[in-house]
Amino acid sequence: MATLSFSINSSCLNTGICVSHKPVSRVGYLRTKVECKESRVGKKPIQVPSNVNLTFDGQFISVKGPLGELSRTYPNDIVIEREESILKVRKAVETRRANEMHGLFRTLIDNMVVGVSKGFEKQLILIGVGYRAQMEGNDLVLFLGFSHPVRMPVPEGLKVKVEENTRVIVSGYNKQSIGEFAAKVRKWRPPEPYKGKGIRYAGEVVRKKEGKAGKKK
Repeated sequence: MATLSFSINSSCLNTGICVSHKPVSRVGYLRTKVECKESRVGKKPIQVPSNVNLTFDGQFISVKGPLGELSRTYPNDIVIEREESILKVRKAVETRRANEMHGLFRTLIDNMVVGVSKGFEKQLILIGVGYRAQMEGNDLVLFLGFSHPVRMPVPEGLKVKVEENTRVIVSGYNKQSIGEFAAKVRKWRPPEPYKGKGIRYAGEVVRKKEGKAGKKK
């Protein structure tokens, strides 16, 4: 806070008591530069396997591996450095936006490296009488109690497998595409809160509501 300046002008009251008048100048605040803390996620190094090739072109990065190829443009707020088989993501400037982008793009780039080398998968479970799924060519066909089956074409780059007619496994190298397709499948029959029927992710916990109680006699 800024230093206060006073000007003293004393006057005595009729009682003989002297009171000091101290007019206070305008109060101001000093702006200080606050350094943003480094993201705990962003400062973690990314391990690059030997079967993954990286290509940099300005703010553009391309990752190629045995399962496929992914690319992404990252902002000027961050810098990507490579040291042999390790990638490090650093902030280029000390701003709030750079702090936000630091952890985000470290996670996105790590997902690219893991995706093209190992891949990802997401499982969905169908719960309900008569609910089942099957593959017909490149289409996922769902029987969910509607008057007609639901047919969903599988996007390019994804693989869908059905086990025991009630378990759908979506796999691929692009984690974002897997999540989007799995969310579209789940959207047809989200788990209802009374009996838990519907489509849910493997390991998803569905909170159930208590049904209406009958009248007491």
